[in-house]
Amino acid sequence: MRSIEHFIDGQVVAGASGRHGDVFDPNTGRVQARVSLASAGELERAVASAAAAQPAWAKVNPQRRARVMFEFKRLLEAHMDELARLLASEHGKVISDARGDLQRGLEVIEFACGIPHLLKGEYTEGAGPGIDVYSLRQPLGVVAGITPFNFPAMIPMWMFGPAIASGNAFILKPSERDPSVPLRLAELMIEAGLPPGVLNVVQGDREIVEAIVRHPEIKAVSFVGSSDIAQTVYALGAQHGKRVQCMGGAKNHGIVLPDADLDQAVADIIGAAYGSAGERCMALPVVVPVGEATADALREKLVTAIGDLRVGVSTDPDAHYGPVVTAAHKARIEQWIRTGVDEGAELVVDGRGLSLPGHEDGFFLGPTLFDRVTSDMSAWREEIFGPVLQIVRADSFEQALALPSAHQYGNGVAIFTRSGEAAREFAQRVEVGMVGINVPIPVPVAYHSFGGWKRSGFADLNQYGMDGVRFYTRTKVVTQRWPKGGASAGSAFVIPTMQ
Repeated sequence: MRSIEHFIDGQVVAGASGRHGDVFDPNTGRVQARVSLASAGELERAVASAAAAQPAWAKVNPQRRARVMFEFKRLLEAHMDELARLLASEHGKVISDARGDLQRGLEVIEFACGIPHLLKGEYTEGAGPGIDVYSLRQPLGVVAGITPFNFPAMIPMWMFGPAIASGNAFILKPSERDPSVPLRLAELMIEAGLPPGVLNVVQGDREIVEAIVRHPEIKAVSFVGSSDIAQTVYALGAQHGKRVQCMGGAKNHGIVLPDADLDQAVADIIGAAYGSAGERCMALPVVVPVGEATADALREKLVTAIGDLRVGVSTDPDAHYGPVVTAAHKARIEQWIRTGVDEGAELVVDGRGLSLPGHEDGFFLGPTLFDRVTSDMSAWREEIFGPVLQIVRADSFEQALALPSAHQYGNGVAIFTRSGEAAREFAQRVEVGMVGINVPIPVPVAYHSFGGWKRSGFADLNQYGMDGVRFYTRTKVVTQRWPKGGASAGSAFVIPTMQ
């Protein structure tokens, strides 16, 4: 059976802990590989390699660091098909979606290729008599990223792209559920010219997460995962004096006003709700039609569209989405469907019990649709993270606005309308970090930044964009004066001012 190991100091390193995890093929339900789970010893080896490599890497001028990113981009594009198939085989998403995972990560690498410009500081000439002031952006040193299963290519590149381009060395701890692609990305970075030790991959579970967050040599930690763990990592990292950004869960809403183009809205909602089997923090699992007439018409169109969806294996070119990642996650989603029924929601389409001929043991779920979900139901409050769409009916614009604003999560939201006035007011007032106007999945482009509010984001700085550069660097401000010579002005015993 295939073994998935660590990547330390530029090469694959066999695990020494004796602990392993199973990596499934979600299409068949069978174990396809075993992944080594690191102990503190493997982490120490990775940190030592990173700490040894980082000072020399930081001294490489930004343009040459950017050239490594350019070459990595070329290699990633050349290996796109290979990586997409590898990703799909462990995650379960269809090949086209796996390519999208890679492409959105690649866009942040493209952004990081501009690092010479992004690291420029500020300069003030003549801030005082003969005094100039300027600022520098310098790397932190050794930093780390802890990434989730649902985007095994995109989110690692969101993190290590800006971090490495800025002159840091990076420790990546990917999900143990689909660990092969992150390992392959590290190999391609070395092929692109990155010095050994600047990017290390340590496979593992919760034990190694805690070791990373506590390690004194690691100066910053970026995390994406569930909100409970995000909050714990954020608090523990702060306790240990680290810079921390932690992105958590989500329950994104799509508001549908009576004037919306319903056909376009339904097409957008179907893709956003069921794409990648709903395993996205930017999925759209709640739709909020305003008014009973809008709700009835929307429901009818949704049921028709759901009937046209094709669930298939990852390699099926006609499938809209594939299996969920594990049997345990499938069981969790099915439990939330039961909970929704028990709480009084109307189960319009039940996706349970789907079986694909020849793949009866795969982790497949059909699309599920609930109507008349209310805000007092736990199935609305909590993140389901599966192919489950809920209709929450609203009587007015104000009620629709209040639903995502009052929710514990504040990651993303969308509004579907033809009214510029309504859209503008909604975007200004809604208590959510990322807003789409007739855009169902409002993930910002690479030169902006990604991040939610409330329990969706525990951080002062967001992912990628300039926030990513700021997170992985610290600012040094230099105040300089070059005396012309002659008599000294004497000692000053008060704080310097510009008088």
